[in-house]
Amino acid sequence: MNTAWAIIFSGMILAAIASIFFLWSRFCKFGIIRKISGDKKWLKRVLGLIPMLVLGIFAWIDTVNTAIIMIHMSICWIIVELIALLTRKICGRKHEEKNGDFGSVDGKFRPYAVGIIVIIIEVCYFTVGWYLAHNVWETSYTVTTDKEIGKDGLKIAFFADSHVGALFDGEGFAEHLQRIQATEPDILLIPGDFVDDDTTKDDMIRCCEALSGFTCKYGKYFVYGNHDKGYYQYRNFNSEELRNELEKAGVIILEDEYVLVDDSFYIIGRQDMSVEDRKDIQGIISDIDTSKYMIVLDHQPTDYVAEAAAEVDLVLSGHTHGGQLIEMKLASLLMGANDRTYGTGKREKTDFIVTSGIADWAIKFKTGTKSEYCIVNIVGR
Repeated sequence: MNTAWAIIFSGMILAAIASIFFLWSRFCKFGIIRKISGDKKWLKRVLGLIPMLVLGIFAWIDTVNTAIIMIHMSICWIIVELIALLTRKICGRKHEEKNGDFGSVDGKFRPYAVGIIVIIIEVCYFTVGWYLAHNVWETSYTVTTDKEIGKDGLKIAFFADSHVGALFDGEGFAEHLQRIQATEPDILLIPGDFVDDDTTKDDMIRCCEALSGFTCKYGKYFVYGNHDKGYYQYRNFNSEELRNELEKAGVIILEDEYVLVDDSFYIIGRQDMSVEDRKDIQGIISDIDTSKYMIVLDHQPTDYVAEAAAEVDLVLSGHTHGGQLIEMKLASLLMGANDRTYGTGKREKTDFIVTSGIADWAIKFKTGTKSEYCIVNIVGR
């Protein structure tokens, strides 16, 4: 894990802890709680714990996603409170209570408007996020080249970050692969994070069986991502078993090496940047014919300067999940965690494409992006 992401995750842990106390204080302000508790502050605090206990149950089931929801809800609450405060000042309205907003005033029940607005926003936000994560779209790109690439060009299908077991199992992966097969690509490329630490052996084998049945003119190629070999070594298969199943499925694994395909173009596969002794891109391509089209698979989009200097033609990456959530994407951009978070760009003679991934890691929502597989059409000018 690089330093930028370590800082992001550490910040999220601290934010999650702070959000517990912040949300507790805000739940105490709902009109129904204030009505029941009356002047008994201790009772108001106890009743305010009820929704926190509900969140606690969800946290026991899924800690990461509950923390994400709580942090986002806290940020949203602060923003809505500030808007409400500004609105009251602009309208010249004086607040009727010491500590804040609509509640029970003079014995009359009044709804806590800010709280209701926040709940509605959060339900809508995460419902959309769930939909964008759990459904898969096709995203198409067209890349032009002056090099010979065949009279009909080259149609690439590629996907990354399936993290099998996070959003779908082996059968779900097979269904997505059928959709990709229906596009009739010339070649299938997989730039990493095919499996995860939580992937079961049965699902891994089922995915490889699905890949075995995938047919295309120029074959199937794979590079390891940072999750493929496993961080914690508690899953019920090892990296060698994964390699064996992929190779049995006819998938060619590239680790700082290249393959010349049809005497027409190169597929260059890099080890993940987390590998200490991975070769630099110039060293990998030092003895190849650079007049032919060169496609690089590099899981993490973090070496654009060197890859552009090497004048490779196209670099395909994943890893970023398209930023995953709007706020995480902004944090990543501000910290420069990756050279690109999503989409296509060009540096010098090199085209770069980063996919948001066909699934997710631990977070089951996507906002500001979506799950996808990509079709890249390479054509001559």
